[in-house]
Amino acid sequence: MEILQENSPTIYTNRLILRKFALDDLPYYHKIMSCKVTNKYLPWFPTKSEQDALGIYHRNCLDNYDKTCGYRYAICLKEDNIPIGYCGMSDSPSNGIGYGLLVQFWNKGIVTEAVNALVDRIKNAGYPFITATHDVNNVYSGAVMRKLGMQYKYSYRELWQPKNYEVTFRMYQLNFDGVDRTYMEYWDKYPHFVEDIID
Repeated sequence: MEILQENSPTIYTNRLILRKFALDDLPYYHKIMSCKVTNKYLPWFPTKSEQDALGIYHRNCLDNYDKTCGYRYAICLKEDNIPIGYCGMSDSPSNGIGYGLLVQFWNKGIVTEAVNALVDRIKNAGYPFITATHDVNNVYSGAVMRKLGMQYKYSYRELWQPKNYEVTFRMYQLNFDGVDRTYMEYWDKYPHFVEDIID
């Protein structure tokens, strides 16, 4: 299947602008990445300064825009175009999507609106499926996955780095091409099991 090479074209939704991060966005990126609540269930520690955030900023955002899978978006409100969160897809065989949002904007449907638009772009670009994982304690992230139509596949335990504690993750998947598949990397790599998930 041919994949379009789009490199994160801007997306507009009802309330949001999803656009590439620019270097001038570093102060806003640091604000997002330094929020202890936003980053509680993510592998990295909250950043303590803009300089501290710079390496993550390049690795997770700026350095990806030249790749075929350059989907790394700043989530911005239309009213000011200032980043309040992010969403994107990994450059890996898992086609894993991820997202984060400043806590003061939670419970407004913003992440669901943003990631729905991201998923439409990924699907239209020709990717056959996406996956996503969440810490079992991060129930809000799991709720977003289910709202996107993703299906729970299995759970696994991983020693989360650099925080260095064991986390149980749930893996969700959405197939776009009608093929009944399950991405098995985490199943094969880590201790795993299937839960009875009630949506």
